Amino acid sequence: MRNFRKITGAFVLIFLLAGGFIFAQDKTINANQLPKTAKNFLASHFKGVAIGSAIEDREIYGVDEYQVYLVNGMKVEFDSSGDWKEVDGKHQKLPYAFIPASIRNYAAKNFPNTYIVKIEKERWSYKAELSNGLDLEFDRKGNFKRIDD
Repeated sequence: MRNFRKITGAFVLIFLLAGGFIFAQDKTINANQLPKTAKNFLASHFKGVAIGSAIEDREIYGVDEYQVYLVNGMKVEFDSSGDWKEVDGKHQKLPYAFIPASIRNYAAKNFPNTYIVKIEKERWSYKAELSNGLDLEFDRKGNFKRIDD
């Protein structure tokens, strides 16, 4: 009986893992299929930069996020509504207009010979990576919290 439970448990685990792979799928989409908010963001902040590819990350409950790879090497992640979550310049300077002014100003004042190469917006905070490799953390309002190691 004990072996039967182990075998049954193993099958249940395999089924659940396989189910996750079946329902969680990345799908290449046409840039026109991105949410309007995402398209507007790209048009405003990456004007003239073509989209290399766009990927829709689907979960069981629907679209989880979109990943957009630009031909200049940068990557932009959007949530299911099309709001930006992360912009990774891949060591290139990001366009600054969408970055909260307090974050831009803090970086410029305290690290004048650097620029922001990546920014991530989380539920309660922002993380900005500078060209010198430092990671800065800010609260949701853009107030500096700390340098992340």
